[in-house]
Amino acid sequence: MSSETPKDQWGERLPRRLGAFSAIAVLVGSTIGSGIFRSPAVVAQDIDTLAPFVLAWVLGGLVALAGALTFAELGGMFPRTGGIYVYVREAFGELPAFLFGWAELVILRPAAYGAIAVTSAEYTWRVLGHDAGRALWVVIPPGTEPDSGLVISLAQGLAALFIIVVGIVNFRGIRLGAIIQNVSTALKVAAILGLVGLGLALVPDALPPITELPTRPDRAPEPGTLGAFGLAMVAVLWAYDGWSDVGFVGGEIKDPARNIPRAFIGGTALVVGLYLLIDMVYLRVVPLDQMPGRPLIAADVAEALIGPIGAVLVAGAVAISTFGTLNGSMMTGPRVFFAMAEDDLFFRSLARVHPKHGTPGGAILLSIVLGVVFVSFQGFAELADQFVIGIWPFYALSVAAVLVLRRRQPELERPYRTWGYPWVPLAFLLAAMYLLGNYAIRETGKFALDIGIVLSGVPVFWLWRRRRAKKGHAR
Repeated sequence: MSSETPKDQWGERLPRRLGAFSAIAVLVGSTIGSGIFRSPAVVAQDIDTLAPFVLAWVLGGLVALAGALTFAELGGMFPRTGGIYVYVREAFGELPAFLFGWAELVILRPAAYGAIAVTSAEYTWRVLGHDAGRALWVVIPPGTEPDSGLVISLAQGLAALFIIVVGIVNFRGIRLGAIIQNVSTALKVAAILGLVGLGLALVPDALPPITELPTRPDRAPEPGTLGAFGLAMVAVLWAYDGWSDVGFVGGEIKDPARNIPRAFIGGTALVVGLYLLIDMVYLRVVPLDQMPGRPLIAADVAEALIGPIGAVLVAGAVAISTFGTLNGSMMTGPRVFFAMAEDDLFFRSLARVHPKHGTPGGAILLSIVLGVVFVSFQGFAELADQFVIGIWPFYALSVAAVLVLRRRQPELERPYRTWGYPWVPLAFLLAAMYLLGNYAIRETGKFALDIGIVLSGVPVFWLWRRRRAKKGHAR
């Protein structure tokens, strides 16, 4: 592999091979994954009445749109590989940008890979007629009781295999990854529209009631309260997450001044519309008080509409959908490590571009290892919460970057200017403050752990700065 690939006019070494459709498919395909097929059950644990449940999904969509409108300006200004890393670096400097990359390394990207891959694996096992929770492998450390060992389930084992497969695909070239992304995105949109059509046209059969609903944590606020609504929004925003991902491959998009803003705005608007439609169908078929007991709700709804074959078909569609989302996440995530290495803030080997495939091969291999490790130790809910709370401080910084750069560098070329400026960015920042503040109050221990892990990157940053200075590469 060689790191001497020539740079283009934006200072980018990776080849620009993604057109407008592929850019939109990256965003839509990265967003529509495990969340919309699982999060309604999680949301219903905290919201037990109809109006607030619907409001949560509407507000989540508006927040995602506000973020996309703002990121569209940043993406047009900085069509570089790295997305949020680049936006934060340009506005606030290297330390907060490095902390984002550090968070991606130790929390965000592995948690995302794990949550998405586990969902894809669970639906795959449902299609095959097997219990995804059955033990595949049990590791019992010496000197411990047999029931205290680490249990790797069938779902976790298959999820690890999926991570390896999409990693190999993306290692071999972004064109191959883009083909999978385009096809899987088209299939998942068609599946959602098909389920929506069936749900609005047919009278569903009654689903058998669930008598043993999931228990809520002792410290959880009562359903229907403002605190409970805030916790539910974590699951909603997990479902909407992905609206920022196209920025990570900004350095590989053709005609970026036009295509990046279009992908951010058009792709996010499409996702919001699809989510609100499918939530209508869920509510038509499944009583809200029964949702918490149906983690694979899409398959249950299809079974109520057209019988057991519907459950199998939808389970297969969801498995493909989430596999496509995993592919999109593997396509975008390693670009952050590549961008950090370009700045000499990470191992230089990760900045090498494969001479044949034109991909950041080392960064992709690192992502595979991290994903497999995380998926082996945690379940869906823990992974999703870790991701949302870890990423949102950096979403807030990126949106604030638009405000900062408008004042500090008004002369910079902006192919697109945020609609509704400054109110749209400010509304997003208020939503971020509410989300993070509420989670910090309600889940203090988890919040402190996540923030502590992010801040542990501060001494690592200074070590890398010192190492870079010794090599004579100080910026």
